[in-house]
Amino acid sequence: VKFVSPSERIVPMKQDNNGYWKALVENIYPGARYFYRLDNERERPDPASHFQPDGVHGLSQIIDHSSFKWTDGDWKVIPLHEMIMYELHTGAFTKEGTFDAIIPALDYLNDLGINAIEIMPVAQFPGVRNWGYDGTYPFAVQNSYGGTDGLKRLVNECHKKGIAVILDVVYNHLGPEGNYLRDFAPYFTDKYKTP
Repeated sequence: VKFVSPSERIVPMKQDNNGYWKALVENIYPGARYFYRLDNERERPDPASHFQPDGVHGLSQIIDHSSFKWTDGDWKVIPLHEMIMYELHTGAFTKEGTFDAIIPALDYLNDLGINAIEIMPVAQFPGVRNWGYDGTYPFAVQNSYGGTDGLKRLVNECHKKGIAVILDVVYNHLGPEGNYLRDFAPYFTDKYKTP
């Protein structure tokens, strides 16, 4: 793994008995950016990254999930049979196309009787606006929408206003752009064909 910021540092990894490559890295903090160097020639983002601040081809960034201060401690789950859902496309719902820009509209949704929003897929995808069905980083929240903290702020505010949040996710396929999994291992096969 090669850390690029805040300072450049290469950390060799060792393969364990199960074939996974690992390294224990000290003195690396949230905000550090890195990529994997494969076979000493190709540099690739982390396919399990939690944040891709510069998109699908950029460096991965370490984030601290525990740093977000949740204030929705009184949230109670809404029973499914009571939910009135509104499917929401983050990139198209507001002019800004961000999680933060949705927050001021929550009272409007409440006035409509909405008590649950279903957000179109937000896993990192190429570009700034997309339906989200060709994401390539299933653990990273789309950077142009506000990333992980933006999504947390939206969920927190929704809960404070009595609105549940449902994430539309796609785990059965990946988009082609920014998909570097073939460089990491033989994850794909031609064995199965779909019509």
